[in-house]
Amino acid sequence: MAQSTLMSHLRDVHKHNLRTLRAQPLAEISGSLGDLGTLLPLMISLSRTGSIDVSATLVFSGLANILTGVAFGIPLPVQPMKAVAAIAIANSYTKAETASAGLFVSAVVAGLALMGLLRWATRIVPVAVVRGIQVGAGLSLVISAGSGMLVPLRWTGPSWADNWLWAIAAFVGLLLSGLFRKVPYALIVTILGLVMAGILMAKADVDVGVSNPFCPFWRPTVLVPGPGDFKKGALEAGLPQLPLTTLNSVLAVASLAASLTPPFPSYPSTTSIGLSVGLINLVAMWFGAMPMCHGSGGLAGQYRFGARSGSSIIILGTVKLLLGLFAGGKVVVLLYRFPKSLLGIMVIAAGIELAKVGRTLDDRMDLWNEAEREQEDIDGRRKRKKVSDEESGERWAVMLVTVAGCLAFKNDAVGFIAGMIWHWGLKLSPVLERLQRSRGNSTSKQSITDAESEGLLSMNNDAPEGRFD
Repeated sequence: MAQSTLMSHLRDVHKHNLRTLRAQPLAEISGSLGDLGTLLPLMISLSRTGSIDVSATLVFSGLANILTGVAFGIPLPVQPMKAVAAIAIANSYTKAETASAGLFVSAVVAGLALMGLLRWATRIVPVAVVRGIQVGAGLSLVISAGSGMLVPLRWTGPSWADNWLWAIAAFVGLLLSGLFRKVPYALIVTILGLVMAGILMAKADVDVGVSNPFCPFWRPTVLVPGPGDFKKGALEAGLPQLPLTTLNSVLAVASLAASLTPPFPSYPSTTSIGLSVGLINLVAMWFGAMPMCHGSGGLAGQYRFGARSGSSIIILGTVKLLLGLFAGGKVVVLLYRFPKSLLGIMVIAAGIELAKVGRTLDDRMDLWNEAEREQEDIDGRRKRKKVSDEESGERWAVMLVTVAGCLAFKNDAVGFIAGMIWHWGLKLSPVLERLQRSRGNSTSKQSITDAESEGLLSMNNDAPEGRFD
């Protein structure tokens, strides 16, 4: 029975994908590029620091695109785990350390999905701590881009294709893209950078740490992280990523898919999306691929550029898969020659975009409630309310403590723990005040009772002796 239901669902998905692709092929192709602004800068930066294997990333992210398009029938993005990527870039993680972070997050998310505990887990972590981790990760990206990519540049060096002049031009283009939002800024800058890298590659050889960078086929290598790699990757990068994945990459995606995409027989559940995230990484991480997840921002971006079905990401996945299989070495060489002036501005833009989520703390809807509110808003049972000034101030304090811990110690696990302690400290403060007031009231009442008792007794004691003789 379950098998026939699954086959029926896959047939419906296949018909939906074909029907949409035939009706609007250009829109589906355009929509497939809607999430490149997140994928490309982080993938290029991770490859520059030696934190991932680019060929494996292209192969497995391409396969993930194809399989999710076939299984779900919606433009579900496959994008980097942002907190893991930011920490790996800022701290120059090795492939094993990055893979350990991805394995930890995917194993926990898959386990929670199988046990049906995703909803319970997301209620434990307050939104202010999640936002603090996101803001800290975004600011870490900005700092690493400035100190590691832009500061070493000169006005005319180190080459004609990589200097302060190009960085200023890219920054001006970023400003203009804010005025003309339909212009694919990341795609344009990436193409320009690849062209420059191609010219530089043709003029000079480069050692990229690959035995044969021009090998026509991908040669997979199994990567086995050691205990030290797993400890560092899981605690420093995996733990901060965990609430972001469960909240933003599972719950918010499931709700957004139902509200954005056209009418469809069935939309992916939180359990199926959680299993998808888990299975992708539990396979890909052993080959040094980039830790991947789904994301509500990527889904919204692909939808905004025209994607309405899984056909868009199937097209994108096919291109990525072919590049990874047959041009991975050349892609590595291109990425190592990619101008830092352009890449630095793109990474700064990605970091700012990630840090911007901190502005939504004044809303009573936490991420979990936000992911479920659409139907209730339609039915008119609940309206969005603003929190009080006191509560808003407390949330900002929790977020800033989390950000401070992340940046001061360069460890998001410290920020996560500090934010949680601060959050529960603020929650316990009113309870302690009420206990103190109740104790004070009890003491006052007891004093009054004692005084009254003493007064009565003293009156009886003061009665003249022999009065009742």
